[in-house]
Amino acid sequence: MAPKAGDTVLVHYRGTLADGSEFDSSEGRDPLRFTLGAGEVISGFEDAARELEVGQSTTVTIPPEEAYGQRYEEAVQTVPAADFAEGQEPFVGGMVRVVDPEGNEHAAEISSVVGNEVVLDFNHPLAGQTLIFEITLVEVIPC
Repeated sequence: MAPKAGDTVLVHYRGTLADGSEFDSSEGRDPLRFTLGAGEVISGFEDAARELEVGQSTTVTIPPEEAYGQRYEEAVQTVPAADFAEGQEPFVGGMVRVVDPEGNEHAAEISSVVGNEVVLDFNHPLAGQTLIFEITLVEVIPC
């Protein structure tokens, strides 16, 4: 029997991009555990798991709008390196938290450091990507 909203499911998965490169996998780890309908994983992933029975596997292709959304160039901003606290040297690939004027926190990745300028990318690292998941339902814990 397929799981239903409110059930907790355990799945093994492998996530790749359209070019075949792997971006995440549960291999060698415990299965991913989440509750259906709780919004704990991207909607396309949850929808695929909901259709499986224990022991079944599927491969699903998830477009950006059902994953991490489109990539927006306006979410890339350049700031002065002087904005970083003393002793915090910005480096490519580093993550920073920025607080907006309303007090909301936003995560950004440093995509480049050139001279006195630091480029911050507020897009999710997988934004704009079509994701391909191989998913196996391991267990269902009824609600």
